[in-house]
Amino acid sequence: MQRRQFLYNTLAGAVALPSSRTLFAQAPVAQAPLGQTPPGQTPAAQAVANRDQFTASKLRGVNLGGWLLLEKWMTPSLFKDTTAPDEYELSRALGNKAAAHLNRHRETFITEEDFRWIKARGLNAIRLPIGYWALDAPKPFVSAARFVDWAFAQAKQHGLKVLLDLHGAPGSQNAWDHSGRSGTLGWHTDAANIQSTLRVIESLAERYGTHPNLYGIELLNEPRWDVPIDLLKAYYRDAYQRVRAHTGKRVAVVIHDGFRPFEWKSFLTEPEASHVVLDTHLYQAYTDEDRKRSPMEHVAFALDRKKHLDAMSGQLWTMVGEWSIALPSEIWKGRNSFEIENAKRAYGAAQLLSYDTTQGWFYWNYKLEYDSDWSFRHCVQHGLMPDNYADRTRAA
Repeated sequence: MQRRQFLYNTLAGAVALPSSRTLFAQAPVAQAPLGQTPPGQTPAAQAVANRDQFTASKLRGVNLGGWLLLEKWMTPSLFKDTTAPDEYELSRALGNKAAAHLNRHRETFITEEDFRWIKARGLNAIRLPIGYWALDAPKPFVSAARFVDWAFAQAKQHGLKVLLDLHGAPGSQNAWDHSGRSGTLGWHTDAANIQSTLRVIESLAERYGTHPNLYGIELLNEPRWDVPIDLLKAYYRDAYQRVRAHTGKRVAVVIHDGFRPFEWKSFLTEPEASHVVLDTHLYQAYTDEDRKRSPMEHVAFALDRKKHLDAMSGQLWTMVGEWSIALPSEIWKGRNSFEIENAKRAYGAAQLLSYDTTQGWFYWNYKLEYDSDWSFRHCVQHGLMPDNYADRTRAA
């Protein structure tokens, strides 16, 4: 499994910094739509009201990964009888059979029942990973446009917000399979790739920017740490303008931290920009340090992440776009099922306590082809995670 073997924790030694803004302030009773200044109110006062309105509803959701952008470890049956490591190579190997193969998966892996189940758990959002080929697919990729449209229709029907996430970019922004094509980090080495990505972002904003259930557009998932930061920031600035040309200020523009969580002070802040959210992905499953920790140490480390997130929130509104309760298999050696299950529950609860102090969070992933701690649905159904995430007022 290649998934996210890169977190050599930038969290180590993180120190909490005072936040420069109050997240989740209570929204005023009466407000104008975002971006509009009512009579008698100064633009500065309206900016504060817009901020409060924007942060009033915390996001609690799941990623619909492995659906419109494939990852072999999540849906291995799709790669059966091939040696393809990613969606590009699978589509190339299947040739003229690729469309039927992928569309059958897209029609059955996520259905309306899944949207109903997500809503019934008290969740209020989905993060929808897609590749740059989703709307206009160069060969050998297969377009997923009708499925993206269908996801938005289902979100509207079931009252869920959508974070539309550009998960794979031309040339690959990280050389990992979940960019669509693994092996070579080529996104930033060719200006044509960046220009193509900007056109994709604008197409997404033009098509979905006024949809009532669009929460935001994530400009690029997990650009690797060796993508030059100045180049990445330049892309984010250009992409921000492309999005705003079609959305106004009513939706979020989400930027991934590029595994450099403290490089974003004074970046895309007021008055240059508004409603920009910084996305970070937090796992404890891959490093040598992760393998050495005991279950209790993992719980304590997850609780301590709040300091790191508080510090990040001093730069921009912050969310945790990916996390799970998956831990290294080594730490369970010699432990009985009672210990393991309770440790997993505690680890999940510790993360929820830390991450719920941010703009919101999305579990990776909603489901897999098989039972796994990476599957939110499996964890809920087996009692490893809570079965309801709605804010509920306790009766007097």
